[in-house]
Amino acid sequence: MATFGVERGTWRGEVALVLRAGDTTAVFLPHLGMTGVSLRRSRREFLAVPGGPNALRAGHTGGLPLLAPWANRLGVGAPGRARSYRAAGVTVPVPRRGRLHRDGTGLPIHGLFVGRGDWQVTERAGPRTSGARGSGGGATFTAALDVDDPVFPFPHRLGLSVRLDQGRLRVTTTIVPTARRRVPVAFGWHPYLRVPVAPRSRWRLRLPAREHLLLDARGLPTGERVPVAAEAAPVGRRTFDDLFALGRIRVLGLEHDDGALTLRSDAGFPFAQVWVPPGRPFAALEPMTAATDALGTGTAPLVSPGDQFAATFTLTVE
Repeated sequence: MATFGVERGTWRGEVALVLRAGDTTAVFLPHLGMTGVSLRRSRREFLAVPGGPNALRAGHTGGLPLLAPWANRLGVGAPGRARSYRAAGVTVPVPRRGRLHRDGTGLPIHGLFVGRGDWQVTERAGPRTSGARGSGGGATFTAALDVDDPVFPFPHRLGLSVRLDQGRLRVTTTIVPTARRRVPVAFGWHPYLRVPVAPRSRWRLRLPAREHLLLDARGLPTGERVPVAAEAAPVGRRTFDDLFALGRIRVLGLEHDDGALTLRSDAGFPFAQVWVPPGRPFAALEPMTAATDALGTGTAPLVSPGDQFAATFTLTVE
């Protein structure tokens, strides 16, 4: 088995890409939304996948899923809201029924590709790969998905570049318009994280100075923002489902004296959702390119034909 490289394999019966870098491995499923389903270091697992492949196939999040073309909720159909949104000068109707995954209040949630989308792997680098480039001791792959959907009629190519080094996973997501229409940018990631050396109540949650974007009962921003100081405090019995606008420092983490994980994002991810649900052995630190319901409120940034948008985060585990 290669110490550094990427190869085809399986995970719970599903076709998988397996990346190896020393004592660290990562696994992604190209036929189930290119979801990351494992990030292990020294036999310690840092991702949780509640429900396994069947849950992903049913549109439920788990592991390390990409939420695209929007992250979190879309407020269409909420009280006082139309069943359409307007972005980049285009009015887009959203059907009441269909294949959209919805939250408990009926709002569309987490985009179109959780557990879906047959991603094309465009390059792999590492041992056992014909014509592979040298990977500098790490393992890398790139993949792409062409997007044009009635619920998001903004043609573009969604690209991923994933690199695993020892103790660190780096993920870059790109949007390249493929038609003459500008493309709204509202995607995010939803890592289900765990510190495997201790129960969740004994983890510490580390958050930078930030603004708390208050949410209504449906999880949609009210428009009110409250500054919050940096913290590193025990999770204990606390729960979260909170949206934050990040400042210059975009570092969030879960820590224990015997292990930790750290999420760092670049300027492409100025927002983050922190989700710590009651009674579950994981927590989510979610980098987002735009606030919840940015499509509905018309606040999503736009990328023009001929340009591209890129955003990168890293997960470091120890």
